[in-house]
Amino acid sequence: MPLETILRARRRVFFCAALFLLASAALAQSPSSLAPGEKPADAPPQWKEWIGEYGPDNFIYSVRESQGRLWISSSRGGEWHAPIEKYGQATSANRVPLAAKFHRAADGVLTLITGDVAWSRRNYGVDEHHVARTKPLRPVDELRAEALKATPPVESGSFRKPDLVELASLDPTIHLDIRYATSNDFLGTPVYSQARAFLQRPAAEALLRVQRKLRTLGYGLLVHDAYRPWYVTKIFWDATPPEGKIFVADPAQGSRHNRGCAVDLTLYDLPAGKPIEMPGTYDEMSPRSFPDYPGGTALQRWHRDVLRRAMESEGFTVYEAEWWHFDYKDWKEYPILNVPFEKLDSSNATSLVH
Repeated sequence: MPLETILRARRRVFFCAALFLLASAALAQSPSSLAPGEKPADAPPQWKEWIGEYGPDNFIYSVRESQGRLWISSSRGGEWHAPIEKYGQATSANRVPLAAKFHRAADGVLTLITGDVAWSRRNYGVDEHHVARTKPLRPVDELRAEALKATPPVESGSFRKPDLVELASLDPTIHLDIRYATSNDFLGTPVYSQARAFLQRPAAEALLRVQRKLRTLGYGLLVHDAYRPWYVTKIFWDATPPEGKIFVADPAQGSRHNRGCAVDLTLYDLPAGKPIEMPGTYDEMSPRSFPDYPGGTALQRWHRDVLRRAMESEGFTVYEAEWWHFDYKDWKEYPILNVPFEKLDSSNATSLVH
């Protein structure tokens, strides 16, 4: 075979291989790859009010929905299919029965009854408006005054120059619900004087790419918090009881929010503009906040995983105790900041939309 013919054949092979690699890379980053399997149907409304956890810390029954069925599991082992429509006996995979029924008292309290014991449904401080509440250890006004006088930890080493971008300038389909500027936060009182959100420029650019990917799936990002002045981190720490410390950052170490490289967010339905249901509530201090919490409904867990996969595809990592909290990969390269929103110039928040 002539040398020229061999070379042409090789070029065709290399060209096809390059096309295959490009197509594979595009497929790996396609919006459809963000979906963790087929989207499940939503659970019936009459089931949802019973889904949750019942009992004390040392013995919990968890009720969840999966594959179109309702399940009861025990923290001490065992799982049973719960025929909620019959309010009768549940049966496990190995035929072990669990005499269980659901009951609503006259005052609206929900209980799970097993045998002759009634277990109250746990609300984990979440009120009827789906806002998580925690009673501060001390009045927030006192804590704020102390925090404003305090000094952030001294850091050594070199850092990038901060370049905070206001998220409201990125894309009108990125929505804000800055809870800490309202009384609808876990402390029940505002800690921000302005409802604004900022990220360091590389993190902001990555968030914009996430938004564009999710848009093709019919979802948008709803941001609850991003850059957080250090003094607010100190307020949160000093206000939170010991059992909730896992959900707040130690001001002695500083938060990744303080560096402008962490964002708290969820999904909303793009056409309807309404937040998507997740297994737990934002800022809820309970196991339902864990990114791998197995409870809730199949659709809630699916949406939670879509959010996580989308964020991870652009360099964010979910915090192990909060499904809504994501840290950008470059957070270590930025210093702890304590600049209040009032002193941030919005004119520096250049739009990244081209």
